[in-house]
Amino acid sequence: MKKPEDQLLVIFGASGDLTSRKLVPALYSLFKRNVTPEKFVVLGVSRSELSDDQFRRKLGAGVQDSLGKGINEEQMINSFLERFYYLPLDMANPQEYYRLVERIDVLTTGLSPVKNILFYLSTPPVLFGPIARNIGSCGLQKETEGFRRIIVEKPFGYDLESSRQLRKELHASFEEKQIYRIDHYLGKETVQNLLVMRFGNGIFEPLWNRNYIDHVEITSAESLGVEGRGGYYDGSGALRDMVQNHLLQMVGLTAMEPPSSMEADSLRNEVFKVFQSLRPIREEDVSKQVIRGQYVASHIRGELVPGYREESGVQPESRTETFAAIKFYIDNWRWGGVPFYIRTGKRLPTRVTEVVIHFKPTPHNLFRKEETCMTGNQLIIRIQPDEGILLKFGLKEPGSGFQVKTVNMDFHYSDLRDVHVPPAYERLIHDAMTGDSTLYSRADAVEESWKFVAPILKAWEREPGQKIYGYPAGTWGPQQAESLIENSSGWRYPCKNLADDGEYCEL
Repeated sequence: MKKPEDQLLVIFGASGDLTSRKLVPALYSLFKRNVTPEKFVVLGVSRSELSDDQFRRKLGAGVQDSLGKGINEEQMINSFLERFYYLPLDMANPQEYYRLVERIDVLTTGLSPVKNILFYLSTPPVLFGPIARNIGSCGLQKETEGFRRIIVEKPFGYDLESSRQLRKELHASFEEKQIYRIDHYLGKETVQNLLVMRFGNGIFEPLWNRNYIDHVEITSAESLGVEGRGGYYDGSGALRDMVQNHLLQMVGLTAMEPPSSMEADSLRNEVFKVFQSLRPIREEDVSKQVIRGQYVASHIRGELVPGYREESGVQPESRTETFAAIKFYIDNWRWGGVPFYIRTGKRLPTRVTEVVIHFKPTPHNLFRKEETCMTGNQLIIRIQPDEGILLKFGLKEPGSGFQVKTVNMDFHYSDLRDVHVPPAYERLIHDAMTGDSTLYSRADAVEESWKFVAPILKAWEREPGQKIYGYPAGTWGPQQAESLIENSSGWRYPCKNLADDGEYCEL
């Protein structure tokens, strides 16, 4: 990682959970590795009334929690926090921003002649537009004395119309090249390694097409429920919360054509082309291609887990989906006729995110008369939690005959010694500091992804009677999701159900 230019980072919503739990620990890790700017200042902005010292103590506790028990880096943490300052501010009030300008002028006096500023919006989405507009109203977005960049957290809108409105509001003050829409999934090492695996090796790319691949499966499972976020989640659901952004971004990287270079625009152009090629799901076909579910109460390891409708903040008759599975196609030369399957859900047996490439079977099975547990070749790219790559193929078992057994050839990042695997936020924040937008979402791609999910959302809204299937917490979702994958080995299950039997889950 190269050292960024001197700059000021302004964090809006600095007193919130995301700042103390994710952003500041990521900055501290960069600081420890000496890849923050030589002259670096952070200004936290929020409504809470805090002094600089109170703000630093709050952040220090978050950094210490991220290090874990038994690790004492008090001196280095204190040196790191000396760069942090705080300004109480009503972020929706344009008049307040002149106070922000004054504070920035004071804090940037010690920086190099070029005054670079990076804005981070760690706030509720309703404030994205007003903050961008207010920054523009006082001229802080103008690149007359250095760069001006703004990082926006998801969600990038609530639907197609609101995403277009947000784009309009951001572009009123900032040019597209200044806007960094962060999706932390793209900062994960294995997601990036997918590109190297495909385009840096001669053995994979010739097979990465309709001639050799039967279907592609992408899963993002969470073992937790809504965890006190029922009020927010009930107005969102799995489709908006996970599919429109995280899962479709992984589809884009998995299915894209080779870019002409690894420059940001070249790579993002190819992802955009994938989104343009997604075959629209007609409203009348939603019930055939999309399965939605909602977890219900069950026993996991002997403990009763409440159902979604019993969670705090959730409406008693809620029809918000906590599980979504979709079958779709990409209409281009490479992927014509190859089905893609994506699923995500809460209260599933484990936390795992992975891409599974299912290769076509051999044209003639020579070993069909023998007992075999061969299920077909699979290439599994594990995004989290145990980042790595797994290849499944058949080998003969020792002894007489030709009994074939599936074996694994795998690589785990955890096997690497003395190699730092940066968390997603660490990598992405550093990229924004250096002006690398490769792993950030572009406005046109965001809009195309909303176009894809729009008919699904409309069908659910216009036909309230469309089925939402219950599934016991601790299982892999509704049984009806099995019907999506036809004439294949079905979904991959990294572990067994946990509901009722209490069996421990091993990845």
